[in-house]
Amino acid sequence: MSRAIEIPAADGTIDAHIFTPGNAKGPFPAVILFTDIGGLRPCYHEKAQQIASNGYAVLMPNVYYRDVSGAVVPEGKSFRDPDVRPTLLAYAKHLTPEAQSRDFVALLDGIDNAAEFGNGRMAVVGYCMTGAFALRMAAEHPNRVAAAAGFHSARLAEADDPNSPVHVVGDIEGRVYFGHADQDELLPPEQIARMDAALAAAGVHFTTELYKGAAHGFTAKDAPSFNATANDLHHKRLALLLEETLN
Repeated sequence: MSRAIEIPAADGTIDAHIFTPGNAKGPFPAVILFTDIGGLRPCYHEKAQQIASNGYAVLMPNVYYRDVSGAVVPEGKSFRDPDVRPTLLAYAKHLTPEAQSRDFVALLDGIDNAAEFGNGRMAVVGYCMTGAFALRMAAEHPNRVAAAAGFHSARLAEADDPNSPVHVVGDIEGRVYFGHADQDELLPPEQIARMDAALAAAGVHFTTELYKGAAHGFTAKDAPSFNATANDLHHKRLALLLEETLN
């Protein structure tokens, strides 16, 4: 069950979708799902619905609303195609930490004003580049975010990046879970270690797990790196995190 929604934001109107568990009556605990760099598309609608079916209301926004509404990647194409990749990278450059912060406020307002969502604390999950978004939102809104999760997250803790979320994790009060691909060129072991050290030093309750044999993008069914075994494990781990923090 899903419906489209438009959320007023400082930089425009965010087009988004709300997913709920079938015909069950809400309100439900809230989960924000940020897509990977490919944006809104069928495999992420499926992912959001699978999460919602466990008893949650899932808000999935278009992270690229400043530039385009709806799907960005044409049907039959992928992020890796040379006629698609430059467009997505250009859109992604607009998602600065300051822009993300403005969007977080708008999304929380959207949750507060939609009947599907309950009044309790919420969770946020990100994939690829948005694993960092999930961490940043948890740090900026610790009173609202009970859990943050990132899967095949990219560039979480580059040593020379002043905007890295590694610098803000000390403000997180909720639980954090990472499901990393053990063959991910976008998150090498030294970055994983740097992030884990920052979380541990801050006293954050966190779990880091390496998914053996998985590559970057292992949860995306439209990617050549899709790994059904790792994807199933990601859903199990996320379901457990949500059950322990939201129910």
